[in-house]
Amino acid sequence: MRRYVRMALLCLGCGLCSLLYGSSQLALEQEPGWGKPQARDPAAPVRRQRAGGEESSGKCKNLSISYWNSYWMLPSDVCGMNCFWEAAFRYDFMKTQPAEKMHLAVVACGERLEETVTMLKSAIIFSIQPLQFHIFAEGQLHNSFKGILNGLQYQGKFNYTVYPITFPTESAAEWKKLFKPCASQRLFLPLILKDLDSLLYVDTDILFLRPVDDIWSFLKKFNSTQIAAMAPEHEEPRIGWYNRFARHPYYGITGINSGVMLMNMTRIRRKYFKNDMTTARLQWGEILMPLLKKYKLNITWGDQDLLNIMFFHNPESLFVFPCQWNYRPDHCIYGSNCKEAEEKGIFILHGNRGVYHDDKQPTFRFIYEAIRKYSFGDDLVNFLLQPLELELQKTMHTYCGRIYKVFIKQLTKSIRDIYDRGSKGS
Repeated sequence: MRRYVRMALLCLGCGLCSLLYGSSQLALEQEPGWGKPQARDPAAPVRRQRAGGEESSGKCKNLSISYWNSYWMLPSDVCGMNCFWEAAFRYDFMKTQPAEKMHLAVVACGERLEETVTMLKSAIIFSIQPLQFHIFAEGQLHNSFKGILNGLQYQGKFNYTVYPITFPTESAAEWKKLFKPCASQRLFLPLILKDLDSLLYVDTDILFLRPVDDIWSFLKKFNSTQIAAMAPEHEEPRIGWYNRFARHPYYGITGINSGVMLMNMTRIRRKYFKNDMTTARLQWGEILMPLLKKYKLNITWGDQDLLNIMFFHNPESLFVFPCQWNYRPDHCIYGSNCKEAEEKGIFILHGNRGVYHDDKQPTFRFIYEAIRKYSFGDDLVNFLLQPLELELQKTMHTYCGRIYKVFIKQLTKSIRDIYDRGSKGS
C-alpha cells in the first residue's frame, strides 16, 4: 500500500513541477523587455569560480548565481542548486534566447566617409550574428552616414548610432591634434560607452574578410587578467619600427598595433594600472592625461604609443592575436612575413598608409574597390570574388601581388560558408 502512495505522490510532484514550469514560461513571454540582449561580462565565469570554489568534475559547476531570478535559466556551464531542472529545461531556453549582439566602433573624421562605409559593408556581408555599429564622427558627416546606412538595411543584420567626437573638456584641443585628427577618440570609448561590456574598435581602413563573430569569440578566450586584444606591430624585428626607433616603452619585442582592438570594457574600467609615474596604480580615466604629459615629446604614433606604454607596464592584461587578424602592407611589401596568413589566409585587411587610394600597393586597392563597388543582393562569386581574382593577377609584379592567393584564400572560404548557411536554412 505504501508503495502505491509513494508512486501517487511522485506523479503528483511531477505534475506540479510541470505546471510551475509552464507558468514561468508564460510569465517570461509577458515580462517587459524580454528578448533584448543582456550585457554580458566574459569575466563573470571566472569571478563566479573564485567565489564558489573549484569546478566540479561533472558536467556542471557547483556554483551559486547572485543574479538568479525565477524567470531565468542558469548559464550553460552552471547548474547550482537547481541542476536537475536546469538541465532538463536548458534546450528550450537556448531556443528562445536572442542572439548576442556584437558591438563595433569606428572613428571617422575628414575624408573618411567612403572608407568607413566600405569597412562597415565588409562587416555586414560576412558576419552571422547581428551587429551594432558605434560611429564617432565630426558633425558634418552625421547626415551622410545616416543617409547611406539607412539604405543598407540588409536582412536586419545591423543597427547603428552616430556620436559626436568627444574629448575631456579641459584638454580637448590637445587630444584632437594628437597624431591624426580624432584618432585618440578610441582611448575614451570605455568612458563614453559606460553601459557597454565589450567592444571591437577598428580603424576606418579595415576590411573584414571573415565574420566579425570569429574575432569577437576571442573575448571568451581571455584569461582572468586580460582586458584587451591586439596584434603585434611587426612579425620581423629587422623591419620593426618600435624596436629600432621608439623613444618610449613598448609592448613585447616589436610593439602592438591598435588598428584592430578588442576590448572587455567592464574590465578596463575596473582595472588599476601599474605605471612609471607614481607608485599608486591608476584607473583608465586617471592615467591617460599623465601619460600624455610625460611622453608627448617622445611619441610618434599618438594614442597607439600610449597603449604600448600602458601594456608594457601591464603585459598580463593583453591578449595577443596573430598577424592575419590585422594584416598590413608591412606584412608583404618586403617579402611575406606573416606565416599564419600564408597558411590560413588573411582574416582582416588593414590598408594603412593610404594604400586603398593610390597605386603603391594595388593588391590592397583592388580588394578595397571590389568591396566598395559590391551591391547587396548580387551574387558574391560572380560580382565580387571572380572579378577580384582577375584584377589581383595583374599585381604579380609587386611583392604583395606575388602572394595574391593569400589575400583571397579566406575570402573564398567566407563566401562559400555564406552559401552553405543559406542552403541549410532554405
